[in-house]
Amino acid sequence: MTPSPLDPVALAQGVRSGQRRALARAITLIESTRPDHRTLAEALLHELLPYTGGAVRIGITGVPGAGKSTFIESFGLHVLAQGKRPAVLAVDPSSPRTGGSILGDKTRMEDLSRDPRAFIRPSPSGCTLGGVARRTREAMLVCEAAGFDVIVVETVGVGQSETAVADMVDMFLLVLVPGGGDELQGIKKGIVELADAVIVNKADGDLATAAARAARDYANALHLLAAPASGWQVPVLTCSALTRSGIDAVWEMVQRHRDTLGASGALTARRAEQARAWMWNEVSETLLQSLREDQRIAALLPEMERTVAAGQLAPGAAARALVARFRGTVY
Repeated sequence: MTPSPLDPVALAQGVRSGQRRALARAITLIESTRPDHRTLAEALLHELLPYTGGAVRIGITGVPGAGKSTFIESFGLHVLAQGKRPAVLAVDPSSPRTGGSILGDKTRMEDLSRDPRAFIRPSPSGCTLGGVARRTREAMLVCEAAGFDVIVVETVGVGQSETAVADMVDMFLLVLVPGGGDELQGIKKGIVELADAVIVNKADGDLATAAARAARDYANALHLLAAPASGWQVPVLTCSALTRSGIDAVWEMVQRHRDTLGASGALTARRAEQARAWMWNEVSETLLQSLREDQRIAALLPEMERTVAAGQLAPGAAARALVARFRGTVY
């Protein structure tokens, strides 16, 4: 019998025993914004935490049209062939008007989604910046506890704030495409500085030569950046997700990166720092939510918003007044 999603202990047992419905329900529970569900989600994570940490965590971003979904599917199928179990957490952009998302990644990864050894979970980004959903970190832990040993997080798409995923994974891959004009100006320096590897996709057919040229340009540009403290030299690889050529080299590079960081202790240090950053992010989110739900703030907010919109009060002064009211002090 499938465990109830409202019983954290039973749900954790279902997740650990490989029940896919339990896994889906567990992620649904941790993504819920209901206060009672948050309490249950924390109890669930407490049960699962001792069984997490063994997976390779990979974040993937890229410019629109780079073929991220096709790349992830080819990569996932190759990982399956190596005897590993991949889980893909795909974050889809939410509409700023309706809040809805298409969540179409499972249809774009048709072959991978049909394999029972793999798991694909699309989630809406909601109001979260950085290309990931707020509960992506928790979803990663649930997948690890379920026995998946390669966790792939696909972000919304490369952008100015598309860096949050780098703070929750072991390896951050930047997928690019040749033939897009001035490639080096088409991406942000901050993304490149955070990338642990650059993958030039679509290196097939008429684009094969352009892909090789783009890879050389990126490699030359990376030499101008400071070397990462971990001692890992950021490689630039080419591949074709469509024909699946070069995917084996990407997987070998992922394993080499994990071995390098593991031997130096950088992997343990990175995860420890990520856990601390996660805690403070939760502090910020929790405080903001508490402020919004405070009855004193709710009573003051309409008039405060009206005066700000009318230009009668500076937004900064209004924000300080709201915080002061929340803290119970006089502003």
